[in-house]
Amino acid sequence: MNKSVVIGIAIGLLLLGGIGILVFTLREGKNSGDETVQVRRDTLLQLARDYLAGGAYQQALDILDRVLAEDPGNPEALTLQEEALRGRRSLELAAGEEGAVEEVSEVSPEAAAAQAEEEAARRAAVEAEAVRRKAQEEELARQSEALRMAMQAVNDLVSQGQASLRRGDFAGADAAFADALERMPPGESRFASLKLADMAEAYYNGYGAFPDNPGAGDAPDKAAAGANRAIQLDSSQALPHYTLGKLSRDRARQEKDRAEAARQWNSAIAELREASRLDPDNYTYSFELGRACFSVRQFVDARQSFEAAIRLKPDSEPAWYNLGGTLRAIGRQDEALEAYRRAVEIKPDYAVAHREIGRILVARGDSAAAVEAFTRSLRYNPNDTASLQELGAVQSAAGNFAAAEASFNRVLAVSARDDQTNYNMAVVKMGLNKNAEAVDYAKRAVEAAPSNALYLYTLGLACEAAEDTGEAITAYNRAIALDQRYVRPRINLGIIYLESGFTDEALNLLQEAYRMEPVSFEVNNNLGAVYARKEDWNASVEHYEKALAADTGNVTVRLNLARAYVGAGNLTRARDAYRDLLRIAPENWDALFEMGKTCVSLGDSVAAKEYLRELLKENPGYAGKTEATRILAGL
Repeated sequence: MNKSVVIGIAIGLLLLGGIGILVFTLREGKNSGDETVQVRRDTLLQLARDYLAGGAYQQALDILDRVLAEDPGNPEALTLQEEALRGRRSLELAAGEEGAVEEVSEVSPEAAAAQAEEEAARRAAVEAEAVRRKAQEEELARQSEALRMAMQAVNDLVSQGQASLRRGDFAGADAAFADALERMPPGESRFASLKLADMAEAYYNGYGAFPDNPGAGDAPDKAAAGANRAIQLDSSQALPHYTLGKLSRDRARQEKDRAEAARQWNSAIAELREASRLDPDNYTYSFELGRACFSVRQFVDARQSFEAAIRLKPDSEPAWYNLGGTLRAIGRQDEALEAYRRAVEIKPDYAVAHREIGRILVARGDSAAAVEAFTRSLRYNPNDTASLQELGAVQSAAGNFAAAEASFNRVLAVSARDDQTNYNMAVVKMGLNKNAEAVDYAKRAVEAAPSNALYLYTLGLACEAAEDTGEAITAYNRAIALDQRYVRPRINLGIIYLESGFTDEALNLLQEAYRMEPVSFEVNNNLGAVYARKEDWNASVEHYEKALAADTGNVTVRLNLARAYVGAGNLTRARDAYRDLLRIAPENWDALFEMGKTCVSLGDSVAAKEYLRELLKENPGYAGKTEATRILAGL
């Protein structure tokens, strides 16, 4: 899942002795129960001012419409309405300008996904805040004028502190929040709890925006104290549990000690689960609970939380994306694919979701669809090297080496020393018969990761392809030295030694490989060839038979096995082997010729004539025509 840069938060309240005990004074007062039209109107106007301060212009306009419906000439409402309209127009103009400029984002796909998730959470938080403010508005309207004024003063101070934090002014927030606590009306524990929760969450967000601010150092402790006090005053509140959950989550991410990190994760999940229980209709609480559960591999619980978030907000692309990741983790690939597809239906430019779709399609073996998915990912994030690498790998596996070469070139333009991409490029260059270039890229991969035996083996292959046998031998031996169980470089070295006439050296290497992989086609096929060279025909037959068992359709192995039977003097088995081969490959002229000769050795002149005449008829230009004609003349 995506990492968050948020670490912790604070609430500007007095701490005694550094132990996080929250101290505040409540002024005395009394409830009168009076409820007037003016109280309601003032409350609505204050709510509109709060929305304006937070940049929520449309919400402010909705509130002001209600005021003006009752009092069309209200001067303050008209002034606020004009300010809200200006603010909304500014946002629309800014959005239009941004849409007119096409810039390539330098943000990584993981960071882009995190930003998308945080934006979704921000939108959900705004909606939740609107619900909270409406509840506060209704509560205020029921109070007496004196109590209303006291509460309104607290609201104003809390809003002032929140605005200070949005600017990174922690000292200003401390002062405003302290004043708010000093003015808190007595006997209103729920109201006090609401305000404490607001302060704690505001500090959390402020610290997240300005983590390096010198005034924010003790913010997490203050935030925890404020949230805990809010819960003490009113245990039915969800928001302070949410704040505490995020604090524990952030500590867990920073903690180096595994046991302590696990304890913090458990605390985070417990707090987030309690927030979701208390406010089951809050999308953000369910979503963040799912992310926390995923982080500790509690995938079943994570799935339930993400599905709950989707029920609350079906158009949340981050929830669908994270559900997809969770389903992949529990092995439900088809459902994961559907979740990712829902994410890109909602947000077509969701680059990382397209990339995940590509990965699932690769696992399914659907290369064409995977290429399309990776291509879409790159359309929206051209610098996503992960998608480029995986696109190149799919293209290479499909034999489209030219396209793969272009993809890997784009990766190397960004990260020229990346070992995996240089390795992939070496493979592609060999596929394009650009063998000298393949050697260069393989060397770069080895230089970047000298302990990787696969890269050294690939360097050996490239050197062989470039006809530099000496360098190939060196590379293969280095690969074997790094990985004593690596069979492939032993096979290739064995072939080189066999072709160079060093039969015993080849045999030793291939016998070592055989002890590691006794059923390997390559090992047994090459051992058959080595024993044939040494004229140990029975051993040659044994290994060619094992090679054929591993690849029953291999014509070359069938031909070599038949020859080994001839060498071992088992002509009947040789005849049967040639007959089986000719059923599969009737135009294998060597097999047809050797079948005729074997029939001669078996005394079957009729069959010998039949095979040799067919050979000369079907392939009059056969290289062994002279010998075949001579044999026929003697029958």
